[in-house]
Parts: sequence; structure tokens; C-alpha cells
Amino acid sequence: MMDYAMRLLLSSFAILSLYISCIQARGTQHVTCGSVLKLMNIDYNVRLHSHEIKYGSGSGQQSVTGTNVKEDGNSYWLVKAESGKQCMRGKPIRCGDVIRLEHITTKKNLHSHLVSSPLSGKQEVSAYGDHRGEGDTGDNWMLICNHDFWERDDTIKLKHTDTDTYLAVSGRAYSAPISGQIEVIGDYSPNNPHTQWTTMEGLFIHPNDFKAQHYRHTEL
Repeated sequence: MMDYAMRLLLSSFAILSLYISCIQARGTQHVTCGSVLKLMNIDYNVRLHSHEIKYGSGSGQQSVTGTNVKEDGNSYWLVKAESGKQCMRGKPIRCGDVIRLEHITTKKNLHSHLVSSPLSGKQEVSAYGDHRGEGDTGDNWMLICNHDFWERDDTIKLKHTDTDTYLAVSGRAYSAPISGQIEVIGDYSPNNPHTQWTTMEGLFIHPNDFKAQHYRHTEL
């Protein structure tokens, strides 16, 4: 009984420590591995969004859209390493790194493939993966930004590594059941202003947490 109580206490302490590190991270300037965030398309002022609604055509996978509703909880994404790899929680993401974005609510990854999008006929962007957040290489996106690391106020682009397209917004709006939400696509032109995104709301794991974990690791 005592052992169980001790394990419960330690578990509660670990959860509290993680919560505190997330709150403190509001002051950090970098986006880090394990951060949970919203991305806004600068040109259209919509946040990257998903939900348990599948495309009625194309792949039939979970749809990804842009929404102008700031408070929508379905616009949060978890930053993690590329398919088949892991990154250390709190480690700053470098410009040029290949990452995945996991939709917090449904655990599916931001994904693309050689399928036409439903409204504009560009490349479809969907959310894909199993209940553990694992999909395939179509979930991998290269971070393009202007510094050594991804800074929270950076203008960024995400390049799909399988198809060399860029995460973008077409500007075309859906009708029911997602009326008013905007089509998200893969676009081959890196100079298209619709390919520019920036970080908005979120919880950002503090780099100090990364340093502590790295120190413990190197001591082993």
C-alpha cells in the first residue's frame, strides 16, 4: 500500500513539473520538441485546423482546413520528430529540420500525397495515422525559416518532403458541414504568399527542460 501511494505521489509530481515547465515556457523564444501550438496562415489569417470529418472525395482521409475562429480547440498541433524518429522534449527545432505535426484532438498527423484537393484541384492535405499518432513518410514536413532555430515570431514555410509541395491555403471556402472553413493545400510554388505561416497560441516546452534531460543523458 505504501509503495502504491509513493508511486502515485511521484506520478503526480511529474505531471505537476511538466505543467510548470509549460507555463514557464511562455517566455521562451523558440518552438521546441513537444510544444503544442496553433499555426496561422499570414495571408488569409486562418489557423491550421482539423476535426473528425473526412473528405467526401479524394483520399477520404480526415480533412484539414483553415479556420478564422481563434478559440477553436481543434487547431492545436503537437510538434514531434519525423516519421520513425524521436526528439527530446524541450529541444529547440532547427530551421531545416524535418518534423511532424500531430493533431491534438484526433492524434492524426498533418499529411499530404499525390491526390487532388476537393475545391481547387491542387494537392490534398489531410490528417493521417493510427491511434498512437503513427502514419508514414507522407507526414514529414521540412521547416523553412530564417534563423538557426524556429523562433516563435518567425514567418515559416513547411515543405512536404515526399512531394516537394508547400503547406498553403487556396482561399476557397467549404460549404456544409464545415461551412466557411478554408481549403488547405500543397502548393508547388515556394514564392506563393499563401505558403507563409506563423506561430500563435500554444504551450512551449522550455529549453531549460531540454538542457536538464541532456545533462542527465550524458552522465549515463
